[in-house]
Amino acid sequence: MPKMKTKSSAKKRFKVTATGKVVSAQAGKRHGMIKRTRKFIRNARGTTVMSEPDQKIVKQFMPYDR
Repeated sequence: MPKMKTKSSAKKRFKVTATGKVVSAQAGKRHGMIKRTRKFIRNARGTTVMSEPDQKIVKQFMPYDR
């Protein structure tokens, strides 16, 4: 039986925690920082837990991380 394929793009961008939640980097910090407020930049540091519907989609791409 062949192995299941994992999407390489998903494996680089997301991480599944021990409890099964999906963690990703905050969005909106790649460019255009001048127009963003300081509050937005400050709050968008680090990582965040994805919403439940998005987690379902990402977990399909990472079959061994369930």
